[in-house]
Amino acid sequence: MQRPPQEDYSLKQTYPHLGGGKVTGDKLTSTYDLVEQMQYLYVRVVKAKELPAKDVTGSCDPYVEVKLGNYKGTTRHFEKKSNPEWNQVFAFSKERIQASVLEVTVKDKDVVKDDFMGRVLFDLNEIPKRVPPDSPLAPQWYRLEDRKGDKVRGELMLAVWMGTQADEAFPDAWHSDAATVIGTDSLANIRSKVYLSPKLWYLRVNVIEAQDLLPTDKGRFPEVFVKAILGNQALRTRVSMSKSINPMWNEDLMFVAAEPFEEPLILSVEDRVAPNKDEVLGRCAIPLVHVDRRLDHKPVNTRWYNLEKHITVEGEKKKDVKFASKIHMRICLEGGYHVLDESTHYSSDLRPTAKQLWKSSIGVLELGILSAHGLSPMKSKEGQATTDAYCVAKYGQKWVRTRTIIDSFTPKWNEQYTWEVYDPCTVITIGVFDNCHLHGGDKSGRDSRIGKVRIRLSTLETDRVYTHSYPLLVLHPSGVKKMGEIHLAVRFTCSSLMNMMHMYSQPLLPKMHYIHPLTVSQVDSLRHQATQIVSMRLSRAEPPLRKEVVEYMLDVGSHMWSMRRSKANFFRIMGVLGGLIAVGKWFDQICNWKNPITTVLIHILFLILVLYPELILPTVFLYLFLIGVWYYRWRPRHPPHMDTRLSYADNAHPDELDEEFDTFPTSRPPEIVRMRYDRLRSIAGKIQTVVGDLATQGERVQSLLSWRDPRATALFVIFCLVAAIVLYVTPFQVVALLAGFYVLRHPRFRHKLPSVPLNFFRRLPARTDCML
Repeated sequence: MQRPPQEDYSLKQTYPHLGGGKVTGDKLTSTYDLVEQMQYLYVRVVKAKELPAKDVTGSCDPYVEVKLGNYKGTTRHFEKKSNPEWNQVFAFSKERIQASVLEVTVKDKDVVKDDFMGRVLFDLNEIPKRVPPDSPLAPQWYRLEDRKGDKVRGELMLAVWMGTQADEAFPDAWHSDAATVIGTDSLANIRSKVYLSPKLWYLRVNVIEAQDLLPTDKGRFPEVFVKAILGNQALRTRVSMSKSINPMWNEDLMFVAAEPFEEPLILSVEDRVAPNKDEVLGRCAIPLVHVDRRLDHKPVNTRWYNLEKHITVEGEKKKDVKFASKIHMRICLEGGYHVLDESTHYSSDLRPTAKQLWKSSIGVLELGILSAHGLSPMKSKEGQATTDAYCVAKYGQKWVRTRTIIDSFTPKWNEQYTWEVYDPCTVITIGVFDNCHLHGGDKSGRDSRIGKVRIRLSTLETDRVYTHSYPLLVLHPSGVKKMGEIHLAVRFTCSSLMNMMHMYSQPLLPKMHYIHPLTVSQVDSLRHQATQIVSMRLSRAEPPLRKEVVEYMLDVGSHMWSMRRSKANFFRIMGVLGGLIAVGKWFDQICNWKNPITTVLIHILFLILVLYPELILPTVFLYLFLIGVWYYRWRPRHPPHMDTRLSYADNAHPDELDEEFDTFPTSRPPEIVRMRYDRLRSIAGKIQTVVGDLATQGERVQSLLSWRDPRATALFVIFCLVAAIVLYVTPFQVVALLAGFYVLRHPRFRHKLPSVPLNFFRRLPARTDCML
């Protein structure tokens, strides 16, 4: 497979004009914002009066159509109203204006064909500009004209002007759904579209015991367990060891719940009467709004709940029950945990659920999504390849989505967003997607991923504006592909340097994760449930943030097996160990006198440290300090970005990529699955051998004093006695000097055979001979 040139994947620094200013070096000469100014033609349709009647009933159903060349937008229509009020604003991007006349037409809504009522024409050369941008611009009344230019009955109140995307002339209109950008998706607000993740809680259900159960078969010992259901989550306890009508469990079940709590917790006590048959002994439904909320590790009070054969729906009258089986439980919503919906390696939020436990913010993160260029065609529309791109950014609980720029491989958004920062060791994720749901598209279609970028805040210098063009890389079954580049401006402003430095001494997660830690399987299961809840809630917003978008931003499939990722992680480990290996090779050269001058200097240094041991630790830390100062001149000046070489994506084998994109369970032919299984067995065999060798070395250490080999243990015990006497009567500095000079001895006094201690260690027994 041909490897694309590496320079195509590089990060490029840019120098855009932000907010009317310019990025000069590292600083921004104008702190107005982090986006370039974009010119728009704004049309505010306020209201109309004295419109003529068009229907036989003597009334009209008016609406306004705003048209500029091939672009047009329409207001909502009113029924039987001659003095309507719309208060809607339309914006036409100046870059897409291809006409010289703006036409604002009032029409009457009809079943067959809408009737023309009148219009107002504007010459674009005579439309005023708002200077300064916050100057007042009052709407005016305009008399309607017919197509010949003659005055007709009716007037229309309008305001038309040229401005930028930062225009604040009509805040009430902009912050409603009445602001439409013509030339983008039909209902996109020019302001930011913000989503908030639902507030997630861990729900802990401690099932203690049940009493007075009534199994149908009285002649057998019941095998009772408890099943708990919350929405799409279902868990169950083990079968009680006390096979009686009063079983005990004392087992915890963990769920993820989201506010507002829409579904109750449903518990059922069941008896396994046959291998595939369970009998329900009783149920109960518990609304989560009535559940206690816990902020620390102190246990909440336990409660007894009645078990019923049929759950009473809320609102129905409950029957008086004289006798009922009961279940004893401790249920609480855990506010001291952080509900993980992202991987901890690039999490954007680490705060606990309970707001009372939040600490003050340490700064502000500002993101300017400027533009993209070189985007790949994502679909075909009317025989032509096209892309309708939009961006999604996620940090903490706040998601933002830009407007969609239709039919453009070089979209310009120039939208700015702000987040409060509570921890610098967090990551913001920006994704680019193709909108497949415009103009009545396929409702079952999925928005295609174009690529994403991650930026770790701890790698950014405070108060510096980073303007870079990031490559958008996506892994396909055919290999890694560059889908274009996205132009971003990022600034991290710190409000308190001391608070930020103090954060580096604090635990990464809230303290409940360490006082009552969750198991690895629980974390994986709960994270999966959390991502499903977040994607479901955000997909119900308007406009929806679709499930495939949320899952891509949260890296839902990152835990799946991948040969490519396994190789990448192996080489990452080798990169970490590379420094130790280099030190070992250097020390071997010292011991073998490859450079006599260096070896002599090491002898002198060793002699000084042995004679003055109090200098050892200061020397080590001074050495580390000097290394850090030396490397400061080569510190990274740009944020890190996706590395295809580190990810082992630029030279992965096609079959490995096909395996990575396979479904779970597999959908490939049996012969391919068999080949991959044999390959995995071969790799697992090598890992098995390495693990066995490590176990062998550990068992040899244990056998030193186990008397499994009586002669070897006797030799070691005698050696320990002699060493204890010698070390007692000999000063430690003399022993250290002799040992050091022996290790650093000249090759003339060495021989190629293994040393005596190594020979002795290799002859020690291990438990390998006891393996089947």
